Amino acid sequence: MTTVLIIVNIAVLLLLMFGLFKMQKKHVSFSKRVFTALGLGIIFGYLIHLIYGTTDEVTTKSIDWFNVVGIGYIKLLQMVVMPLVFISIVGAFTKLKLTKNIGKISFLVIGILLGTTAISAAIGIGSALGFGLDGIHLTEGNAEKARNDQLAERVPGIENMTLPQQIIELVPSNPFQDLTGARATSTIAVVIFAAFIGIAYLGVKRKDPGPAEFFAKIIDTLYSIIMRIVTIILRLTPYGILAIITKVTATSDYEAIAKLGKFVIASYVALIIMFIVHLLLLSLAKLNPFRYVKKALPTLTFAFTSRTSAGTLPMTIKTQTKDLGVSEGIANFAGSFGLTIGQNGCAGIYPAMLAVMVAPSAGIDPTSLSFIVTLILVVAISSFGVAGVGGGATFAALIVLSVMNLPIAIVGLLISVEPLIDMGRTALNVSGAMTSGVLTSKATGEFDEEIYAQPEIVEA
Repeated sequence: MTTVLIIVNIAVLLLLMFGLFKMQKKHVSFSKRVFTALGLGIIFGYLIHLIYGTTDEVTTKSIDWFNVVGIGYIKLLQMVVMPLVFISIVGAFTKLKLTKNIGKISFLVIGILLGTTAISAAIGIGSALGFGLDGIHLTEGNAEKARNDQLAERVPGIENMTLPQQIIELVPSNPFQDLTGARATSTIAVVIFAAFIGIAYLGVKRKDPGPAEFFAKIIDTLYSIIMRIVTIILRLTPYGILAIITKVTATSDYEAIAKLGKFVIASYVALIIMFIVHLLLLSLAKLNPFRYVKKALPTLTFAFTSRTSAGTLPMTIKTQTKDLGVSEGIANFAGSFGLTIGQNGCAGIYPAMLAVMVAPSAGIDPTSLSFIVTLILVVAISSFGVAGVGGGATFAALIVLSVMNLPIAIVGLLISVEPLIDMGRTALNVSGAMTSGVLTSKATGEFDEEIYAQPEIVEA
């Protein structure tokens, strides 16, 4: 009987996917298909949760099959992340799009990312204080105890990670290893390696234009092929979102979420306020924030459901260039740096909130000005090197709490609501990267106002 029920669930998923395919054939817009998939996934997942529960064999084995679509889609996106970053940065040099302003572009992108992270930390502090969050009353269950045991093993390495050591981690020693994404800072390392190749290309071009022109043609050809691969994969987005959100709603622990509901609400209030800050920054740059929301929403929706900034990178870059009018070079710089520097949600809001919650247990007044200023600075500086994959927020929180000499156990105590909060954090991370790309492109005069002003989203 169990096998029959599993087959029924798989058949329902396939039927829903067929419905999305029919919508595509009828040329229904990409954004409508994405949100239809999101709605269908929420309903289908909740029905599975309601009928079978989260731990029943029917649920777990059905999800295993759903993962073929959901996780399979994420892996396809991750497959093209490193090639896309590398070729795009080198291509920016061969197309002479970054040569004049490369220093200014790098400064602006990183500056905006760090600046918005500092703002997000301040918002996180305000939300935690405003909601009166207190980490002392959190209880430790079996899952939380197991998580804290794991964290205890990780602390020594994090406590010994000074700022200079974090900076050193960004430098590539083996670019071929970094192209595999082996390290948390591999993306930034690939950007640096690609920039060196680009600078070398410019030197060769001045002295011997022939080989340089041949190299540029190779890079342009590879870029066209990789972008075509990205386009093919992005067409699968509605199906991936359907499977991913079905899994999330089917396996979520709603009782635990209810117990920690105050923290969840406080977190999302902070995330929403920071997103509004992004829109205000765009408004100050004399750009229509509602147009940004409309065009960025499909990408932010995928980031929300998938919980991976790295997996969202191809969409992040394509949305900036095709829909928001950002130049290719700046879009790649902003997207790539946004994976490991200045993540507004994971490295900004989350660590700041946890620090405020545990400060009283260490005899520190979380409302004191010295504590708040120190915490904001530590959060901003510690945001270097936070990985754009699952666990990045935990890593960031461990660094901040360790530097501030605060207890780290609270990180494990929130494991039951971690997936729910991580969805919003990831979407905010991606929005921060895209906002930095748009603002930098506008400031350097490499922004296409006509593309941004177009009301429709360019199809993937």
